[in-house]
Amino acid sequence: MQYFVYLLECEDSSLYTGITTDVDRRFLEHKNGTGGHFTRAKGARRIVYTERHPSRSSAQKREAEIKRMTREKKLALI
Repeated sequence: MQYFVYLLECEDSSLYTGITTDVDRRFLEHKNGTGGHFTRAKGARRIVYTERHPSRSSAQKREAEIKRMTREKKLALI
């Protein structure tokens, strides 16, 4: 199964990082308010970046790496 690490831009221009097996489904969950506390509070605008990973483990490691990045580094990644 393929996993994706994604960055989502919120309505206030903040960035949310997550992992999923289905980016479109996950984005709809964020838009509908069922995706998590952060995006429920901030609102989901659009997916701005995705990366494909062969395993959940590698996706989780990359997600943690991206979450530790500064906003400037995340924007450079996008």
